[in-house]
Amino acid sequence: MGVMVEPLVAGCEVPRLCTPVDFGNWMMAEQRRIFALCYRFLQDRDEADMATQDSFLKAHQAIQRGTAGVQDYSRWLTRIAVNTCLDRVRSRSWMFWRRRTGPAEEDRILQMRSSQSPGPDQEVFAAQIGKRLTAALDQLSARQRAVFTLRHYEDLRLEEIAGILELDVGTVKAHMARAVAKLRHELKDLYALER
Repeated sequence: MGVMVEPLVAGCEVPRLCTPVDFGNWMMAEQRRIFALCYRFLQDRDEADMATQDSFLKAHQAIQRGTAGVQDYSRWLTRIAVNTCLDRVRSRSWMFWRRRTGPAEEDRILQMRSSQSPGPDQEVFAAQIGKRLTAALDQLSARQRAVFTLRHYEDLRLEEIAGILELDVGTVKAHMARAVAKLRHELKDLYALER
């Protein structure tokens, strides 16, 4: 992703983002974080990249229209990204294009890997756990996944999550409790392996 094509409007209300260079620098500073957030939601690199671009485009357009009342632009951008991902998850129209590698292809990729640490057995086990976790996260509702991802991957407090998702803190706690209960149920056999 590069600097947006259109220059921002003159007389912009956001002094630090008024010039294309300032917006570009802000975008570059936030890009990895937003991409990682989108990837955790969508579990597809191409879709996460498109969602990241959509998020920055929406932010750019909102800044052109004027963003009165925005105090924390990082949090504001997180909210835009979460809503963009939730829209994609809800629509499910993009699922047709989602590609999954087969077991034979995964084995071939693991064999071509140059690094020997951790060992191949640990990599396979970690990949299996990763697949199980991804499958378990897919069983959650969109809101539960959003709350769980923001709490455990983005390390946000419940109050911050409530602000981003425009929910009450009690509702966020309820979604978190349901998400954790579902994940524990789906992954309960993994707990026996640790003991």
